[in-house]
Amino acid sequence: MFGLPVDAIVATYVYQDRRRLLFYVLMASAGSTLGSIPLYLIGYLGGEKVLRRRISEERFQQIHRSFEQHEFWALMFPAMLPPPMPFKIFVLAAAVFEMRFRDFFAAIFAGRCVRFLILSLLTLWFGPQIVQLAGALFRRHFSWVIGAVVAGALAWFLTWRRKKRK
Repeated sequence: MFGLPVDAIVATYVYQDRRRLLFYVLMASAGSTLGSIPLYLIGYLGGEKVLRRRISEERFQQIHRSFEQHEFWALMFPAMLPPPMPFKIFVLAAAVFEMRFRDFFAAIFAGRCVRFLILSLLTLWFGPQIVQLAGALFRRHFSWVIGAVVAGALAWFLTWRRKKRK
């Protein structure tokens, strides 16, 4: 399974016609979500063997715990992140760990909407060159980006939980 350079395509379209930004974000998100369905089916029909061959046992257990605790978020956050995030592993894992298809579809669509909306806004603000710059920075500082996303998600979750208790 290979992917298209969707980020660059979305950035180009948005830069050329900013009035249709939301349309491009929704279409790219829908296309990406639909493109994940075959991999989900492979995972559902026997993907545990494939998944175990691709990742270590420790990583497998870590992803499994993640899906047990917060199934939706365990798929949505990787869907938000640009390459080189190994997103296909999480799609396979969603099927292997028997995530309901409706939730699978919603998590990917929501994550991709966030991703493409941020990309589109950055493109309008900085121009289409931001896509290449952001990709290079992300690859160079992958652990920092992941740490920032996790810290932001944790801060949001703790704030939400505190408000819910009150």
